Amino acid sequence: MIQKMMQGILGAGLMGLFGCAAQPPLETVQYVDLQKYAGKWYEIASFPTRFQAGCQATTATYTLSPEGHVVVENRCRRDSLNGELSYINGKAWVEPNSGNAKLKVQFFWPFRGKYWILELDPEYRYAAVGHPNREYLWILCREPKMEAAQFQEICRNLKAKGFDINRLVLTPQK
Repeated sequence: MIQKMMQGILGAGLMGLFGCAAQPPLETVQYVDLQKYAGKWYEIASFPTRFQAGCQATTATYTLSPEGHVVVENRCRRDSLNGELSYINGKAWVEPNSGNAKLKVQFFWPFRGKYWILELDPEYRYAAVGHPNREYLWILCREPKMEAAQFQEICRNLKAKGFDINRLVLTPQK
């Protein structure tokens, strides 16, 4: 009896390990001009995260520092478009040999998260940013609203990269 249970557990474990196809490595854009990328971005949609729970009118502002890192300021309104302003400041560093498309962001020492730029408009009007594990995703725009056709195209591209776009939640903006 115990032997059959162990075989069942082992078999289920092996199926879980080998039964699913692994995602191909996540590709970023080839190059990001950080001077052009700097400035204010509006969050259009994202995968829900506990650290952004209740956020609306979410923005991210990136500023290049003289020390060579990027200053990050994330802001949102809590629970409504006119709710209490909440913000957090952090720093980001470019990963070497990534064309500036892979950054590591730190809001609390010693923790750093991966910030990969996956889609970027040639005019720097919109971007999609995520994590290589595909559990985090943000669609950003220079304006508080994005054209529906553009949003759908970005979603198609992200789906082709292995993201579950059904998890995207639109971010209310003023």
